[in-house]
Amino acid sequence: MRAMIDALICGRLHGAPVARTSKAGSAFVTGKVRVPMRDGEAIFVSVVGFNENVVRALQALGDGDSVALSGELSASAYVHKDGTARPSLDLLVHAVLSPFALQRRRKAASAATPAAAGDLPFDDELSGVA
Repeated sequence: MRAMIDALICGRLHGAPVARTSKAGSAFVTGKVRVPMRDGEAIFVSVVGFNENVVRALQALGDGDSVALSGELSASAYVHKDGTARPSLDLLVHAVLSPFALQRRRKAASAATPAAAGDLPFDDELSGVA
């Protein structure tokens, strides 16, 4: 049995994400993220996303782009050719956060923010607030 862990991983894309189509005709995306570890080593996490926003966000990124992904992490192990056991991590992505997504969100938020205090939708004034 594989345990599902609610996870947030941060790293860099290793290769460009690949857009795919399921047999049922649904779009999804796969890729790998290189996640640095404390000891200077790195681990590769295989990622897959089915949500439309996740597919679009990952397709907009390329090899080497920084990214943070949240979702369901599955951990397992495999035996390498040299006979050593190695970890294997797979992430079912629910949300993508990248510098590009942050720029879009900040731009949208600033466009929706009133320009001056007089433009605020309140009909009262604060008094005695220090």
